[in-house]
Amino acid sequence: MGPSAETIHLMGSKGQAKARMQAAGVPIVPGYHGTDQSAAAMRDAAERIGFPVLIKASAGGGGRGMRRVEAAGELNDALASAKREAQAAFGDDALLLEKYIARPRHIEIQVFGDTHGNVVTLYERECTLQRRHQKVVEEAPSVAVTSARRAEMSAAARAAAAAVGYVNAGTVEFIADADAFYFIEMNTRLQVEHPVTEMITGTDLVEWQFASRFRREAAACAGCDQGKRPRHRSARLC
Repeated sequence: MGPSAETIHLMGSKGQAKARMQAAGVPIVPGYHGTDQSAAAMRDAAERIGFPVLIKASAGGGGRGMRRVEAAGELNDALASAKREAQAAFGDDALLLEKYIARPRHIEIQVFGDTHGNVVTLYERECTLQRRHQKVVEEAPSVAVTSARRAEMSAAARAAAAAVGYVNAGTVEFIADADAFYFIEMNTRLQVEHPVTEMITGTDLVEWQFASRFRREAAACAGCDQGKRPRHRSARLC
């Protein structure tokens, strides 16, 4: 019960996911996610992006293989260290580079797709408060997201899900600052923090999963994409 194996495999690689999102017109963090993993290619990309840059493991998350690089002289050692950690943690040492966003917010959008081609979004969850790259508090909806920004991010999340033919529950994650927002990854599952979304929308996402499994259309959710106010605010320790 969930998305196809092909979708899970595609979105499990940050590099492949970014390439697909870029092709679909979903904003991504300026960076490099190419197949040439040589030090020279990474150095050229970092110079083009502009320091500071963030190194990430393409196959992983949770901060493993992540390094902030302030200047060109630090890059080679950081790449070598990140590759070792990525290989040990994920069995894959492929890396990508991103422009370092200095004061970001981490915003995730709950999405749900059915087998009829429908995709809906159910507000955002604010998960900026983290410790060692692990979420500590989830709040929905975010106090920092305006109605206009919410509409833009929700549209981008639906486009992301549609671009991979997504079916069932998933989460599209963005990093945002005052000027823009960018796709960073998609979690191809119902996350443990989903009750926060259920509380503000009055939906049962597990019930929706069963409905999708038996090929029923996703029900219209009160307050999803229709601009209605959520029932109430909710925060949950993770």
